[in-house]
Amino acid sequence: MPVISVPYAFNEEELYVDLRSIVGHSLYLKCEGFNFAGSIKLKAATEMVETAERDGILTPNSILVESSSGNLGVALSMIAASKGYRFLCVTDARGNLSTRLMMEALGSQVHVIADQEANGGFLGARIEYIRALCASDDRYVWLSQYTNPSNWKAHYRTTAPGIARQFPRLDVLFVGAGTTGTLMGCARYFREWHRPVRIIAVDSVGSVSFGGPPGRRMIPGLGMSMRPPLLDESYVDEVIRVEEADTIRTCHRLARRGFLLGGSTGTVVSGATDWLVRHDARELTAVAIGPDLGERYLDTIYHTNWLQDIYGEDVLNSREVSDGSWAEAAAPVARWRRRLDLQTGDRNDDQRHQLQDRKT
Repeated sequence: MPVISVPYAFNEEELYVDLRSIVGHSLYLKCEGFNFAGSIKLKAATEMVETAERDGILTPNSILVESSSGNLGVALSMIAASKGYRFLCVTDARGNLSTRLMMEALGSQVHVIADQEANGGFLGARIEYIRALCASDDRYVWLSQYTNPSNWKAHYRTTAPGIARQFPRLDVLFVGAGTTGTLMGCARYFREWHRPVRIIAVDSVGSVSFGGPPGRRMIPGLGMSMRPPLLDESYVDEVIRVEEADTIRTCHRLARRGFLLGGSTGTVVSGATDWLVRHDARELTAVAIGPDLGERYLDTIYHTNWLQDIYGEDVLNSREVSDGSWAEAAAPVARWRRRLDLQTGDRNDDQRHQLQDRKT
């Protein structure tokens, strides 16, 4: 029985859900939300704070500040409360109300950026606000999850080795792409592993992380309105882009089976399911990383009025939400891939980027 004295000391690392009965293919979902922060972001937040403390950047008089659409903000709020730091989270209008209330309950301040940029995003405005704060008062310490190597090192040190222990014959790993900290940490670890693992990034349609035009994104978590500074595409074998409507349908289908999971998790499962449908995956060991749980999305992707206002009345009128098989479900819109032979591990030297458009 674990006994802890600080909230960030607990994280359930070895919980997996076998989704075969739901998605119709062998897929193990690594559930990362079972900690006091409620998401995988606890790992990066802890690593970044502790590194800043060791380096002498954080002092008792420091004020932590970070840009976050939600989950990292909650993790940093929890750590700041436990360690006695003040914390200001700079977020935007797309964030979930429940997430903001949670940060405030933990004693943090929340500043909401309301003005959208020309590309439809808020990230640039959030970052500019933080830079102005730091320039005005040297007590502010910006951890910068977008550029901080401790972000990916947290997953190189914990997430990837945990998967490797449970699945020594792993073939395919599906990882959501936001800041790409989880993606890069896992990809770097498995590049050095004893057998080839196909690393598939799952992104949101409208994100520009891997190129392509920007578009409206209403679900916080995955995707970026700029290229992630931590991203090194040479470690990524394929990218799948998922429409938000497919994310929503996936979340609702999982909820109908008793698994109330978050928007980022729904996106990853949707992308992974599509990939497994299109490939002969019967002999493959496939794992998907589920970053979050669903309680924080009750007023958005699990709220009928919000769904109808944003996506229309037909968003849930699909066989993907019914008890039917996903084997006939439509595929996400676009893919980028780098060829890899799953049997021999031979990688395509020219690493050509191939985009394939497909209707959903």
